[in-house]
Amino acid sequence: MGIQSSKIYMRSNNMRVKILFLIVGFFWLGPTITNAQLNTYQFEQINSLQKLEKRNVVVFIHTDWCKYCQAMETTTFKNDSIIKLLNTKFYFIDLNAEVKRNINFQNHLFKYKPTGTNTGIHELAEQLGTIEGKVAYPTICILNSDNEIVFQFNQFINSKNLQAVLAR
Repeated sequence: MGIQSSKIYMRSNNMRVKILFLIVGFFWLGPTITNAQLNTYQFEQINSLQKLEKRNVVVFIHTDWCKYCQAMETTTFKNDSIIKLLNTKFYFIDLNAEVKRNINFQNHLFKYKPTGTNTGIHELAEQLGTIEGKVAYPTICILNSDNEIVFQFNQFINSKNLQAVLAR
């Protein structure tokens, strides 16, 4: 019995040491483990940014009520590979299609257009998000450095597929 109880004591002690290392490691390394942040820009910044470095612009057109939009925000745009790619190769714009502020882009003032009681769409979201005559959410629109539409896709897109699109 004495040998078995010392084995149990050693296992228990071993487990305590492992737990202690995990706790200390978490507090020591925890602050250094950070998720990368996605750099976002406003349309009003694009012309001056293009003068510094020519890049394509990725516009994520969404609404607050769209569950697929929210899913992209919490998965696709939280993926470290996507964040790194967008931050280094593109200018990323997050455009809520129902934003009520005026947006000045390409020497044109785009405004919110009410379509009914408490409903409407921003003119710029409509311009960039219309595919085959209709707007659907979420929409990814890619503009070249001359602000011409080179890609549009109006469905949920996961990290793997977005990475393939951005790598073109």
